[in-house]
Amino acid sequence: MLIPIHNVPRAYSWGSPDLIARLEGRAPSGEPEAEIWYGAHPGSPSQVTGDGAGAGQTLDAVLEASGEAPLPFLMKLLAAGSSLSIQAHPTKAEAEAGFAREEQSGVPRDADDRLYRDDNHKPEIIVALSDEFLALVGLRSVAATRRLLAELGGVAGAGVVAGAGGALARLDGLLADADEERGLRAALEWALAQATPGDVAELTQALELAQSAEFGREIEVLRAAASDFPGDRGLFVALLMNLVVLRRGEALFAPAGVLHAYQAGLGVELMAASDNVLRGGLTPKHVDVPELLRVLDAAAGPAPRVETRIGAGGAVVYDVGVPDFELARVEVATAPVEVSVRGAAIVLATAGRVEVSQGDDSVTLAPGRAAYVGGGADEIVLMGAGEAFVAQSGRS
Repeated sequence: MLIPIHNVPRAYSWGSPDLIARLEGRAPSGEPEAEIWYGAHPGSPSQVTGDGAGAGQTLDAVLEASGEAPLPFLMKLLAAGSSLSIQAHPTKAEAEAGFAREEQSGVPRDADDRLYRDDNHKPEIIVALSDEFLALVGLRSVAATRRLLAELGGVAGAGVVAGAGGALARLDGLLADADEERGLRAALEWALAQATPGDVAELTQALELAQSAEFGREIEVLRAAASDFPGDRGLFVALLMNLVVLRRGEALFAPAGVLHAYQAGLGVELMAASDNVLRGGLTPKHVDVPELLRVLDAAAGPAPRVETRIGAGGAVVYDVGVPDFELARVEVATAPVEVSVRGAAIVLATAGRVEVSQGDDSVTLAPGRAAYVGGGADEIVLMGAGEAFVAQSGRS
């Protein structure tokens, strides 16, 4: 079974006005275009295209009618024009417990303050398609953050910042705890539950005036977040996080509990099929501070970049060791490339023209177009001249 699929971009406010349009070779719509979902997730299932069986139906309906198992993953094109909300995702056990708790309490699944909309975890990987992709991921080392705070505090302490109230010194004092993880948790709790509008204003003004040789790019990103989310306490959370600059083809992995917020750029995202998000600022949406603090990993360290390996046919494999998904990037030129698949898969073209063949069936994909490969397949063949990403279940 080989089914061509596509979807419409989701117009979230943080989306880019032109990155997806440029990939697809069309004029911008005039609206922010944040994500295109490829899969059978009920939040926005893909549409079956072409003139074959199931055309015009949603992929989830076609899979159910044909007896195919639900996909354990969701693939996306993601285009960030400004910061996404700072967020973390629960473990599988935390998701199951949280979902059961909210179901028992009668919280509607579409309620704004609902935290667990399903009982699954949501580890995710993103691979940069743009020349540069910016992300805040994980918590920076305490020593480095205290150096940044010293630079910002120097601006405030010099009296340049009007009405400086000592918020930066307060944050630095919390981070001085001999137990670094305890200090980071205390800093996060203060930022999200106790920081005042005046505290946020102090940080915002310090960012506007600061100049730094070591943290210049971080300050640039934080200034943009402060402009897009004025007065948001999440700015202090962002201050504690690693800034990562991905080049095209490089990837980040966000396992359960790791804070992350993509900032700018175009990428291919792959995640477990879930919609469970615990937010931590830079958003008008609901933030449940106690639950976020309960599930997050407050250990400092470098951002979890993904090490790749070369698979059959020269495919670049991004295997992060979760059973829900595995992602591979395949370049095709003159010779066909054979790709092994373990059951159902989705192939997404991101450059050129890529023909996908399974047995006697084939479909040609332009950038932004995708195909669902049925669960009975063990191999597909890619031909043409271009690039495609293949998403499938991970190795158990």
